[in-house]
Amino acid sequence: MGFDLSINGTVHAVDADPQTPLLWVIRDHIGLTGTKFSCGIGQCGACTVHIDGRAIRSCSVAASTAIGKPVTTIEGVSADGNHPIQVAWKEFDTPQCGYCQSGMIMSALALLRDRPDPSDAEIDARVTNACRCGTYHRVRQAIHHAASLMKATAPASRTAAAPGGVR
Repeated sequence: MGFDLSINGTVHAVDADPQTPLLWVIRDHIGLTGTKFSCGIGQCGACTVHIDGRAIRSCSVAASTAIGKPVTTIEGVSADGNHPIQVAWKEFDTPQCGYCQSGMIMSALALLRDRPDPSDAEIDARVTNACRCGTYHRVRQAIHHAASLMKATAPASRTAAAPGGVR
């Protein structure tokens, strides 16, 4: 069975069962490996991507859910690593082992799209990804810093946008 998916602004023809988890289509059929597999039940958040601008855990969502909707993965945040969230992540040396970080960044971007200046409580409520290394304090600092960078670089008429132009 074939279907098309728009991933990071590129349409990909996929030859897979539409009920295959989106994570495996992204990794195995399209070849983008930045989105990670960890728990397989949508709890840990390592597999977080955006569908139509919303953060979802791709290990527990069928690929058919994304048909006709833009999907953004960690690879779609920026080609050169200069998105404010990536800059903040580097400045605060946020990752330790780094395995969970692509999902953390994607969750953080969805939060910043909705709440351009989030409180600690909002960060804790929305960025619920698991980090075995316990870098939550640095994640929170990086999100606050990214929020300030995004405000400083955004035109006055625009709110914080997710990667790939998804709002």
